[in-house]
Amino acid sequence: MAYDTVLYDVADRICTIALNRPEKLNAWTRQMHFDLKDAMHRAGADPEVRAIILTGSGRGFCAGADMGGLQAIGAGASADRSSKTSPSLQGGSTLPEFRMAYSYFPAIPKFIIAAINGPAAGLGFVIALYADLRFAAESAVFTTSFAQRGLIAEHGVSWLLPRLVGLPAAMDLLCSARKVRAPEALAMGLVSRVIPDDKLMAETRAYATLLANTVSPRSVAVMKRQIWEAEFQTLAEATTQANHEMELSFQTADFKEGVAHFLEKRAARFTGQ
Repeated sequence: MAYDTVLYDVADRICTIALNRPEKLNAWTRQMHFDLKDAMHRAGADPEVRAIILTGSGRGFCAGADMGGLQAIGAGASADRSSKTSPSLQGGSTLPEFRMAYSYFPAIPKFIIAAINGPAAGLGFVIALYADLRFAAESAVFTTSFAQRGLIAEHGVSWLLPRLVGLPAAMDLLCSARKVRAPEALAMGLVSRVIPDDKLMAETRAYATLLANTVSPRSVAVMKRQIWEAEFQTLAEATTQANHEMELSFQTADFKEGVAHFLEKRAARFTGQ
């Protein structure tokens, strides 16, 4: 299946999804919203996919909402604020918080890495935050931009950003809308790595290959769900859930394989079962 605004490729158990409006720095449109959501759920449901890389075509990651769309809203057109929930995927979180229009990444039962190859602004900034990990090119630039457009902290970013960088830094980034370059983003914990531009995809793919070939996909899906859902749990609730998940893991083929490949000193052959 081909998409109008994203590129979709699966190779070596890694799905690469690229926002694909390079002439507009991948500015966000309604069609891109639908295309990306479908592509993410498609990858999440594909047993051949072990990890997902999200990036942008050309010089940018995503420059935020397409200005033509914002101009139309300013002229009186209604904005798309659909509250329709996303479908549930086997192994993914079923919390309603992670089934909303833009907050569905945590419910995808595959590890999502954002390879931020250029400007990430506004909605592009928010989308990158919902990934499980962020790697940035040296040339990447981040800005919330909402305050410069007369807007507010959209799509749950007021909940998400303080959890990543702390309350004072989140207040700074949201209220000033100033530009943050990759080294500062790394220092504040907004991204996990800063990589030379010409090595970004290779290093991101190397990390995704580690996930695809050396760890249990079932373990990754369960731990991803545990970590995201723990934001709504007490320590006792998280521990109770972990104890239950541990008992379930003892019964799986991946647990048996995890012990066997270690004892036999060979590469793992996890199936996700």
